Amino acid sequence: MAAPRKYPDELRERATRLAVEARRDPATRTGALKRIGAQLGINAETLRNWVIQAEIDEGHRPGTTTDDATRLAELEREVRELRRANAILKSASAFFAAELDRPSR
Repeated sequence: MAAPRKYPDELRERATRLAVEARRDPATRTGALKRIGAQLGINAETLRNWVIQAEIDEGHRPGTTTDDATRLAELEREVRELRRANAILKSASAFFAAELDRPSR
């Protein structure tokens, strides 16, 4: 289960959009993240991480997209469940094989 988010999605999207637009304009680029973060009550580093992830998702920067990371987490969870099921089945088959090998009375 995911932890609750500190900032609402609407604020996150708005802040990211404002920061990306400010960074595109050379006149407002310097200190844009710090200035926008202060205006919206968001830590500048948090906003920087959001902007980096937005650039990755848009294909402007190399990295793992949000969709890929979500899919990867789902697949890793599924692999854990399948490995657990396999371990249970192996234990059960070993138990029943031992029962069949015992001499009957």
